[in-house]
Amino acid sequence: MPPPVFRFAPSPNGYLHLGHAYSALLDFDLARERGGRFLLRIEDIDATRCRPEFESAIYEDLAWLGLTWETPVRRQSEHFSAYCEAVDILSAQGLIYPSFESRAEIARLVAAREKDAPWPRDPDGAPLYPGTAKSLSLAERNRLIASGAPFALRLDMEAAIARAGPLAWREQGAGPAGETGEVVARPEAWGDVILARKETPTSYHLSVVIDDALQGVSDVVRGEDLFWATSVHRLLQQLLAIPQPAYRHHRLIRDEASQKLSKSTQATGLRELRAGGATPTKIRQLVGLP
Repeated sequence: MPPPVFRFAPSPNGYLHLGHAYSALLDFDLARERGGRFLLRIEDIDATRCRPEFESAIYEDLAWLGLTWETPVRRQSEHFSAYCEAVDILSAQGLIYPSFESRAEIARLVAAREKDAPWPRDPDGAPLYPGTAKSLSLAERNRLIASGAPFALRLDMEAAIARAGPLAWREQGAGPAGETGEVVARPEAWGDVILARKETPTSYHLSVVIDDALQGVSDVVRGEDLFWATSVHRLLQQLLAIPQPAYRHHRLIRDEASQKLSKSTQATGLRELRAGGATPTKIRQLVGLP
């Protein structure tokens, strides 16, 4: 039986903080305890926010923590062709359609609909897609694409669920409300999710399942904020006929206001803690690891 494969997959759009340290160390510790492999993957599909200096800092911070990983490191921006192949497979199944509304137009559509009643939102709090692009004729879609209009490729969630059937996953950790064990997947809660855009031929949901499959990842260990995203990932795995890894979602490291640490809120980075005299042992203590 091959050894288990774990991975830590940060995005180089800011400096790592204690939340990243906890996830990386937990992955690394589990791999070592089980005689497995530990991979580092750089999720850099967002060309507007990802920067080389942040990627270099990831390597530096993780090495300082005492982590080692296999090389070469997989960088998503170097593998767009693999994601395009997956889009082609789903398109051939009739499960993808282009939508042409801008973010501002979608916001206006949601606001108009909420005049009567609250519009449904996904587990992250974002409104479900309210547009009507799915009903456009093939000729109209082709006309808009030929005109150079920006577009997003969305998964026809109703058709995808009908094709895949009921899904579940075995949770080895716990979800936000303590969900564990056999968890029923509910991809419908996400609506017609975006799988790719005209300017970026993939998305987080699509690239993460493709990468895990191609890298032979057996165990996905990540924060509980991604717990319900697993529903979409299970759906894509089923539709693309790729293996399902084991899942373990862990607690989040939070600040004094009980908010999860985030790059967007300028959470104190590992670099700052190191500059202030913190040691790798101290970091382990701060995140509650032995």
